This record gives sequence, C-alpha cells and structure tokens, in this order.
Amino acid sequence: MELLPAGTPPISKKQGFRSLKLVNVDMDQLLSDQPVGVDYGILDNGLRYYVRCNSKPRMRAALALAVRAGSVLEEEDERGVAHIVEHLAFSATKKYTNHDIIKFLESIGAEFGACQNAVTSADDTVYELLVPVDKPELLSRAISVLAEFSSEIRVSKDDLEKERGAVMEEYRGSRNATGRLQDAHWILMMEGSKYAERLPIGLERVIRTVSSETVKHFYKKWYHLCNMAVIAVGDFSDTQGVVELIKTHFGQKIPDPDPPLIPTIQVPSHDEPRFSCFVESEAAGSAVMISYKIPTDELKTVKDYCNLLAESMFLYALNQRFFKIARRNDPPYFSCSAAADVLVRPLKANIMTSSCKRKGTIEALESMLIEVARVRLHGFSEREISVVRALLMSEIESAYLERDQIQSTSLRDEYLQHFLHNEPVVGIEYEAQLQKTLLPHISTLEVSKCSEKLRTSCSCVIKTIEPQPFAVLDDLKNVVKKVNLLEEEGRISPWDDEHVPEEIVTTKPNMGHVVQELKYSNIGATELILSNGMRICYKHTDFLDDQVIFTGYSYGGLSELPENEYFSCSMGPTIAGEIGVFGYRPSVLMDMLAGKRAEVGTKIGAYMRTFYGDCSPSDLETALQLVYQLFTTNLTPGEEDVKIVMQMAEEAVSAQDRDPYTAFTNRVKELNYGNSYFFRPIRKSDLQKVDPRKACEFFSTCFKDPSAFTVVIVGNIDPTIAMPLILQYLGGIPKPPEPVMHFNRDELKGLPFTFPTSIHRCYKHFSTLPIVHGC
Repeated sequence: MELLPAGTPPISKKQGFRSLKLVNVDMDQLLSDQPVGVDYGILDNGLRYYVRCNSKPRMRAALALAVRAGSVLEEEDERGVAHIVEHLAFSATKKYTNHDIIKFLESIGAEFGACQNAVTSADDTVYELLVPVDKPELLSRAISVLAEFSSEIRVSKDDLEKERGAVMEEYRGSRNATGRLQDAHWILMMEGSKYAERLPIGLERVIRTVSSETVKHFYKKWYHLCNMAVIAVGDFSDTQGVVELIKTHFGQKIPDPDPPLIPTIQVPSHDEPRFSCFVESEAAGSAVMISYKIPTDELKTVKDYCNLLAESMFLYALNQRFFKIARRNDPPYFSCSAAADVLVRPLKANIMTSSCKRKGTIEALESMLIEVARVRLHGFSEREISVVRALLMSEIESAYLERDQIQSTSLRDEYLQHFLHNEPVVGIEYEAQLQKTLLPHISTLEVSKCSEKLRTSCSCVIKTIEPQPFAVLDDLKNVVKKVNLLEEEGRISPWDDEHVPEEIVTTKPNMGHVVQELKYSNIGATELILSNGMRICYKHTDFLDDQVIFTGYSYGGLSELPENEYFSCSMGPTIAGEIGVFGYRPSVLMDMLAGKRAEVGTKIGAYMRTFYGDCSPSDLETALQLVYQLFTTNLTPGEEDVKIVMQMAEEAVSAQDRDPYTAFTNRVKELNYGNSYFFRPIRKSDLQKVDPRKACEFFSTCFKDPSAFTVVIVGNIDPTIAMPLILQYLGGIPKPPEPVMHFNRDELKGLPFTFPTSIHRCYKHFSTLPIVHGC
C-alpha cells in the first residue's frame, strides 16, 4: 500500500511512530478507492493518470504505461504476439522510426530496449522509463514516447522481420533448465484454464511465421485507452504541469466507440491434489513445491485489511518454524519457506518451497505437510505470535520513518498495483496507524486458523524437482494420505519451543576509552583511536532517517594461507555461520532479534576480512552487541553442524557440475588462472579434506584482535547517544596479549596463479531433455 506525499513534514526521530495515535476501528469501514498522495484522474478518452512529485532520485522521473492486455488474450495463431508487440514498440511508431526511441533514450543516459523497459505477462503489458528531467523538453518527449506506444506502434512486414531474431533469441534463452521448470510448473498450476496454454513467450512456430497482419490485429483489438494508465513519479516542480503534458500527448487521441471487454478467465478449482515429479538433469538440486490456489481477495474494508495482516503473520510464523527445523540435527531439508503470490488476475496462491538433499524429496514433503497440520491441530504459541507481531511492527515503523526517502520507482510500482490489481493506496500515515491499532488485537487463534487454507483438498499442487529420478507419483500420494491420517487421529505432537535468552550480552564488558581524537571539519567526520587499538571513524548523515550502517575491515585474508590449509579455512564462514558466530545458534538469535532492526554479517576475502552492519538508530546498541559477540565467541564445531554444512556443500558442487553455464564459467576461470587452487571451484575431493576444527579456528582468529580493525560508521546517529555504546561494546572488546593477524597492506601475499601460455579446446556434452510425470 502507498506512502504519503513527499510534502508531508518529516519525522526524523523514531519516537514519532511511537507517539502516533491509534485509530477508532470500524471493521466495516471502506478503504478509499481513490489513491492517496497522488494527482489521479481520468481523461475524457478513458486514460487514467497518476502524477506525484518525489525527489528520490533527484532530477529523475519514473514513468510507466500500463496496458491491461497480455498473452491470455491471444488466439491460437497469436501465441507470443503480445510479447512481439512489446518488442515492436521500441522499433518504430508513427512518429519515431528506425529505432529513434532507443537512440533518444540512449542519448539521455536512460536504460532502453524491450525486456529492459517493458514486460509482458499473462494479464498485462507494462512499459517503463527512467528519464532525467533537468531539461523540460526531455520529460515531454518521454511522455510522447509512451503516447506513441498506446496507439501508434508501427507493425509492418519489414519491422516484424527485424524483430523476429531478437524475440527468437529470447525464446531460446528461456529454454534453459530454469525456463523449462517454470513453464512446466505454470502449465500444471493453470491446468484446465486458457492461462495454461498462454505462456507470454509464446510458441516458436508463431514467432517464426506470424504475419504482420495478425500482430496488427491483436494490437488494434486490445490496445485501448480505457484499458491503460500512465504513471509519472519524479522530481517535478509541481504535478499540474506534468498532468498538462499527459493531456497534450494523450488527450487528443480518439477512443474506440465500442472496445471489446477484457474477458475474465477463470482457473478451475479442484478438491484432489495434483502431483508432478519433474526430472531435470541440469536442476540446481532437489526441491519440493506445494501450492494452494485460492481466488484473489478484494481488499475493500478494514476487515479485509485485518485478514491480510493475519495471513502475513501466519506466513511469518510458519517461516520461523521452517527456519528452526532446517537447523536441527539431520534436518529434512536445507531450507524451506512459505509465501503468498498473485499468479494471475483472478488467482493467488500460498506456496511452500524447500531445497533438500539428493533422494530427500519424500522426507521434505512429509515434514512440510506435517508442520502445517501441526498448526491446525495445536496452533502457534503465544510467544511465536508475539515475535511475529514485533517483526511486523518494526517493518511498518521503518516504512513510516523513511516515507520521505522512498524511491520514485517504488512509488510507480505502487500505482501500477492500484491500476492493475485494484490494490488500495491509503497512505503510510493511515496504514501505520491501522497496523499499530490492529496488530495487538489479532489473536494467536486467528493467525493459526489461516492454516485451513493450506489443506491438500484446497486446489493443491505438489511438485518435486530432482536431477535424477527418485520419487514417483505414488510416493507423493502416499505421503499425503499418511499425513492426513496422522492429523485425523491427532497423532502429531505440539511444537516444542526453544529456550531464548533475554540478553545478547549477559555481562557488560568493561568500557574502553578514547586515546586520540581527530576531527575532519571539511567532511564532517570524526576519527577515534580506542584504548584497545580499534580505530573508529563516524559521520552523521541524513540520507535515511531510520538507518545506521557500518563496516569494520582489516588487512590479511585467505591469500596468506598455504595451499594445504586453504580449503579448510575457506569453509570457515560457512561452518561458523551454521554454529552461530554471535554466540547463539541462528534459530535462537532470530527470536532474540525479533522486533529489532539490526543485522551484522562477515566476509573473509583474499586480502581483507570485514564485518558490516545495518540497523535502526534506536537499535544501534543491539548491532554493536553483535559485533562484541563476534570478537569474543570461540567456535567449536559439532558433528551434526558439520554434517549439514558438508551435505549442502556437496549438493552445491553437484549442481555446478550439472549446469552447463556454470561449468563453462568455471572451466574458463581454471584455464585463465593456470588451474590455481584459489580460483578453481571446490570439488567433492576438496570437501573430503576439510578440517572443521581448523576452519572454525581460522574464522575465530580473523575476528579476534580489535587493534587490527578500522570501523567506519555513518547514518542518522546522535554522537551523545552513540559514543557510550561505541566505548562499551567496541572499546570493550578485549585486546589479546600478542597481535593477531596484523598485516601491512603493501606486504600482503599475492594470489597464486599463472596466465595460460597455450590454446585449450574443451568439449563437454550436457543432456537437456527433461522428464515429467504428472497427474
């Protein structure tokens, strides 16, 4: 939903959200169908327009022409024509010929070309431009380009022949493993509907042979101003001048007196689940996808919005469980997540996706179904929902505080959703008030009831993807029957919550002190040397009100290692991440950070090791506590932790070997760098040599000595608040008795490699024939 206009007085302190008044809620109250914060109207010829002033980025405008015409409107001999029209738009129109449009966009430094500036889906086609507006004539000309797209695309025989090659190349590019999997999934999901036979890319025979008359017929039949909207969001002095430009270029166009109605294509529901076992030799790994199709809900009242919030809370809570299961001993999958997605105009779906080990699809499927059944039987716990409630409250708080810094492209996308999907645009101020009012009153029971929409009797589609055949249809059907029986008999136990500590740092460290301070008034920065030797540079900035970012770096990394230690140590970050680099397992830390916007990560490169963070100003203490924990945690690998990491690594290596593009890239890298161990991809034989204890020891050593690090902090920081925290958690990091990994930048070891001295010719055959079993 939409953000308020940039003209609204900014609130620079987080307390602004906390003092935001609650609203009196009437569940039957209608949400405004008129978008808030934008100059919105309809021309006499039926064209809708949205115009808004927004200065992010400066002197740029994000434009769009949305057309409610996509591939589902094509007849059998037109399959692919909607996409061809999109390509022809950038070739020639009545006013612009010989790719003049591309030349114009190129001359002003804008991205250009079909597929870069436009996208065709089953239901609609959207043309987008991001143009400079430092000169008034540029905006006028850009809007005139969109006006040409609306009714003046030239469709001659010569134009079509010039574009066939580009469209065919795009078609060929979509025939890779990802494209084949996506197409097969689409057909399975839309079975029984015209959507199943109207993939936007179309058919090869149509692309090669369709006539210009057929393309022109489709264009003239469906491109009507009453089915279009033009959107302009940018750094304008006022909206009225832009509205006048839209009227100038679009207003004189005469509408068709009797345009055809856009048909509503239904996707039939089904009580019995559909199954598919897809075998794709180039697939990245084994995976399971479970989709539950449901009609799109109309978002018209406060009650509808409350229901949408409850569904969001359900998916958040379910994903938390999936995350925790993936980090148990011998987990059923490497990762799993659930999300809601609008598939086509009349249909959306709740989709659960997991990646798993080879021959692990049956186990993964059973675990996914059992977890949803567990929610239906026992519900979520109060603690789980309180965590989710805090997360959602933190998200809307951040959006509210940064409402004046949103990018024009994001606002443009909001208005596209309003036009194409009737999504209300009520303004972030009201939406923040609404969420703040509603979230505390959405009960655990209401959230848990959302699991009823994830039954296998609710238009469910279950699909497995495997590089080699293992699961068969009967396996999938038997799993569904087994889980349904367990649920009916109540033989699924309640969820067992983990213990979550209250504090990240249980004992506060001794506060450090500043031994040297330098101010650089010309750039507004301050440099400090702390008592433990850590160097701090900070500067207050106002780019975003709700952000502080920092990076700590030190010289010396993987290039310093001998070859016999490299592979073990290069796995250090991966193994350490599974154990928990901040002193807590990732599944526990996730709950500890609920409601806080604080993220810290690490990287160990060839010549440098870094930690970096992004947080809200009010959560700076939490972020710095994580840094303190990073430097003071000694990692010890457990057998199960290592087992999971190595399984994932082996699957990743196998996926690289199966993918022809990755195999080609890796082989080129090997040859270019003389088969250096540092540049060639890790092989399964390398994984067998990894010493987990050595890997964790190296990782801990990399972040041990604070005196080797320089930390740069920028953002909306108040030094009077930030300095005590910096001294407490960065200055409090203990300095080891002897320097650890202190390197001079100019004395670092170079990476070992040699350039090729001869010509290499390589050939490797890949089978690209997929196998699908479905019912």
